[in-house]
Amino acid sequence: MVGKRFMKIAVIGVKGLPPKQGGIEHYCAEVYPQMVAQGHSVDLFARSSYTNCRWLENYDFQGVRVITLPSVSFRGVDAMITSAFGAIAASINQYDIIHFHALGPSLFTYLSKLTTSAKIVVTCQGLDWQRAKWGNLSSRLIRMGEQAAVRFADEIVVVSKELQSYFLHTYDRRTVYIPNAAATYVESDPSFSYGKALNLTQGRYILFLGRLVPEKRPELLLEAFCKLKPAGWKLVLVGGVSDTRSYVSQLLDTISKNPEIVFAGELRGARLAEIVRGAGLFVLPSDVEGLPLAMLEAMQEGVPVMASDIPPHQQLLDEGRGVLFSAGNLDSCINYLNWAVNHPQKLAAMAKEAQEYIQINHSWEKITADNLQLYATLLNSFTSIEASTPMSSGITRISSLKKF
Repeated sequence: MVGKRFMKIAVIGVKGLPPKQGGIEHYCAEVYPQMVAQGHSVDLFARSSYTNCRWLENYDFQGVRVITLPSVSFRGVDAMITSAFGAIAASINQYDIIHFHALGPSLFTYLSKLTTSAKIVVTCQGLDWQRAKWGNLSSRLIRMGEQAAVRFADEIVVVSKELQSYFLHTYDRRTVYIPNAAATYVESDPSFSYGKALNLTQGRYILFLGRLVPEKRPELLLEAFCKLKPAGWKLVLVGGVSDTRSYVSQLLDTISKNPEIVFAGELRGARLAEIVRGAGLFVLPSDVEGLPLAMLEAMQEGVPVMASDIPPHQQLLDEGRGVLFSAGNLDSCINYLNWAVNHPQKLAAMAKEAQEYIQINHSWEKITADNLQLYATLLNSFTSIEASTPMSSGITRISSLKKF
């Protein structure tokens, strides 16, 4: 009988822990502590601009060693600088796995491939070069990171079936499908005191939750709400600013002119949980997504969901689990928003179907087990990893689109 093998894992491309904003940081906060709890060692290389720590300072986050590397508070540049330093730092130690998150940081997979014997894994949460906030140079560098991942990574993990098809069609590259899961919200105030302080009524407001960036299209939802003017409903925007201050200032100008629109800023903990749980409808009008954590969380909480009909949203909301409107189409957004606020019973039935779907198909325990199984496969140690869920849960690898 083969004994359990404890792996040494390096993580590159993450801003830092604990998570403040960003889906990747929340993903890592869920997965890597579970790996540590099972006996594995995880070093996560973070940005000093995010952690507010000195260079090379390290600290513990639920067993994960977070190592702060040099970075600068300049859009796009800090991710590249820290990822390059992370790849260099990881080459000094003997890691079994070096796991890059996002396509930009993956530009430096070649450094790890050339200087270490570690197996290289890249997780793609979305095609970041498509995001509107990046200029031409940044988009080109991210696209180069994508190409480097295809060339140098031993395995590429994708979080949606659309991304899996993209890599197969574009590069004839097989990938491993391991989806995202929803974070578990903390207990919230049953008396809805924070919501009441914002002059909100439970079940009578529409919620947008996400970074205020052009590709998520909050301005489309704002315009639709202002034109529809649904009686007795308010619109709440929750989210942080991500290198898009001029864009956000335009949103705030629109919000200031309408008393039925509330901008709550960036919320965490009990306040975030309260506002999500109290929503009558969650809306995500994005043009670009990987597999959105905010939507998964709303579905897990039993909140009805409406979203643009891009493939990742279809994957989650098809078969009667939510409402889909034509991406980027204002009239379609208005029409479906009007239908949604006037059909509460049908929305409630959809929300129940969605909640059951998330509970069955998206759990952090399974995602952690699937990542560990992938690592074990690369290290030729199938029987050496004891995951928190049975290995038979499996990972999905594509060889033919007929599987979908």
